[in-house]
Amino acid sequence: MAQRGKKYKTALEKIDRNHLYEPQEALSLVKENAPAGFDETVELSVRLGIDPRHADQQVRGAVVLPHGTGKSRKVLVFAKGDKAKEAADAGADYVGAEDLAKKVQEGWLDFEVAVATPDMMSVVGRLGKILGPRGLMPNPKTGTVTFDIEKAIKEIKAGKIEYRADKTGIVHVPIGKASFPLEKLQENYTTLIDTLIKAKPAAMKGQYMRSIAVSSTMGPGVKINYLKPL
Repeated sequence: MAQRGKKYKTALEKIDRNHLYEPQEALSLVKENAPAGFDETVELSVRLGIDPRHADQQVRGAVVLPHGTGKSRKVLVFAKGDKAKEAADAGADYVGAEDLAKKVQEGWLDFEVAVATPDMMSVVGRLGKILGPRGLMPNPKTGTVTFDIEKAIKEIKAGKIEYRADKTGIVHVPIGKASFPLEKLQENYTTLIDTLIKAKPAAMKGQYMRSIAVSSTMGPGVKINYLKPL
């Protein structure tokens, strides 16, 4: 087991690891007990009762958090002609077509979100083995394959995040920074949970939400009573 620092241990003493806190109290504890010397990211982990091995129980999508994540994300857009100009005008960090695809194939990955117009997917598709494992492949389900490039970029820059249940059925997502006012973290939390509830697969039977925990980058996790709304 990894050795924990003094600040982490001090923070841990203030949290009952077996108690289910109401969301507001849990978020407040995370804010108060973020031990690092930088502005830590507040992360949410939601364990779902799905079986990710079945295609009809996948949980994946995107949501615009009302207060963003506190981090500006680098956006790459695969587009040509007028759509390339639209992307540049909307604030994309990188815009290109075959030239960018070649650069990615050579190992360049200095971006956090990739967006593509549908007509570029024949080019982007060849990058699947590189972008797919890193969660960077444009996908219509998350709004990153679209002709409405301006809207896609502005939503990403405003705080749009993608969520996807991993192979164990857990969704890990950032919902802000420890420096955020409690009210903003609450609203981001509520927006995300509501979105996940609406994303429940029709084929899924039994209890959908199994557990929720929130933590800061370097701080201990706090369990949330997911049956209690904010």
